[in-house]
Amino acid sequence: MESNVKGDKNASQRVGQESVLVPSQSVAYNFFAPESSVGLLYADQRMEQQLSSALSLLLLFTAISVSTAMHPSTRRLGVVGKLVESDFEVELPPEFVTYLYSQTLDHFSYRPESYTTFQQRYIINYEYWDGPNSSAPIFVYTGDEAGITGVAAYTGFMFELASRFNGLLLYIEHRYYGESVPFGSKDEAFSSTSKLGYFTSTQALADYAELITNLKKNLSAENCPVIAIGGSYGGMLASWFRLKYPQIVIGALASSAPILYFDDITPENAYHVIVTKDFRETSENCYNTIRESWSEIDKVAAEPNGLANITQIFMTCEPLNSSQELKYYLALRYVFSAQYDNPPTYPVKKVCDAIDGAPEGTDVIGRVAAGLNASVGPPCHFVYDFIPSNMSEFQWQMVMPIGHGAIDTMFQAWPFDLNNHTKTCQGLFGVTPRPHWITTEFGGRDIKSVLRNFGSNIIFSNGLRDPYSAGGVLQDISDSVVAIYTDKGAHCLDLGTPTATDPDWLVSQQQKEIKIIGLWLAEYNARLLSKAHGRMG
Repeated sequence: MESNVKGDKNASQRVGQESVLVPSQSVAYNFFAPESSVGLLYADQRMEQQLSSALSLLLLFTAISVSTAMHPSTRRLGVVGKLVESDFEVELPPEFVTYLYSQTLDHFSYRPESYTTFQQRYIINYEYWDGPNSSAPIFVYTGDEAGITGVAAYTGFMFELASRFNGLLLYIEHRYYGESVPFGSKDEAFSSTSKLGYFTSTQALADYAELITNLKKNLSAENCPVIAIGGSYGGMLASWFRLKYPQIVIGALASSAPILYFDDITPENAYHVIVTKDFRETSENCYNTIRESWSEIDKVAAEPNGLANITQIFMTCEPLNSSQELKYYLALRYVFSAQYDNPPTYPVKKVCDAIDGAPEGTDVIGRVAAGLNASVGPPCHFVYDFIPSNMSEFQWQMVMPIGHGAIDTMFQAWPFDLNNHTKTCQGLFGVTPRPHWITTEFGGRDIKSVLRNFGSNIIFSNGLRDPYSAGGVLQDISDSVVAIYTDKGAHCLDLGTPTATDPDWLVSQQQKEIKIIGLWLAEYNARLLSKAHGRMG
């Protein structure tokens, strides 16, 4: 393997001494091709089937429990800016080099099985790095609920940081996702609760700490500062990583990280209130049409041949089994549109323009169907009855209490039900969730006091059209724990690749982030220089 490292031609070779270089094995889509959009997946009709299934599994830990009267299963909405499933793979350019690291299974106990290892995948891009001798930074993406190749494809802002600061890019895959699955296979890893017990955010952060420490040693880069970057769940991990391992990372950029959406810190309806606000601000008529549509769908479905008629109107690929099935699918499309209501596609406007622009005389159901077709497009819609699965990574991890009543949003009532969620977990995995552990482990209550006293060098970035901004940090905590948000942006937009057509408000947000990160690096280098002078003196 030929090294791409400036100033250190043996760096790649040394990484390989404790890691195994592996080629990309499964390629689904090339997001670097000219016809592709790094905004990801809005316009790609080929993704329709995968999008439909992925929409029910978007953010691991978002558990939206439906009352038994409505539907006897646990639902989730999500946060994945990449919108990729765990086994989804993206073809990356050759400058992205893939390695495997022999990772410790259990970082926190000393039982014999704790020392078992599994192969954790990570990716390095050396293109911009000045090498260890210049103490050039390392920008690490704290892997989240997806295969790491999709993450590397989406987070183009990291390229901007690397080129500005001559940095190395490192992307680490979260345990139990992608190809970083303990016990040899997903079937084996999910075969028992005792094996799933190692699947936690706390273990994942320890993975990152161990891998980074090992990598810096192999690259002789002990003096190179590390900055954690993540979006959505990855953003939560980035902020927690800075708090838990300040000796490993000097700072963190946490984009669209809803670290306050636990317990009762954030109102459970806040997510859907923002979705509703996004649609209502776009079009009052669109909002009213969607609000009226739920009862109309139930009414038509109850008529003779009603489900068959609705199946035809909404062009579903398979016959509908219930009106609830369709309503859940529509709700997912609406929240997806709001969560990613970013330029240049602006999906909320796209839906509302179609609803408002339907021919005169079109009834409510026809207008909603027009909005759906504008959001996704023909030839048909894959609508599924999403059943909780004990093979789902997303079903396992955390409890994020999201729900809403009958009058506070444009949706039908869907209250969060912890008891129902608990029964689902017990039925699937034989375990009882600990819904309050996140705030015990990572904090959340009295966040200003906690971060002011114990935190530093964290950027919390948000777009206020993102429903998850309701659970984000939106106020500066201190001089070094800061909130940067935009009124018009939505989910994880600032992590995308900068383009010449970006709106001014997005350019300003990213420039602020670059400036702050530059200050962190300058302060680190000043301390490093002072320390060196002290040794010489």
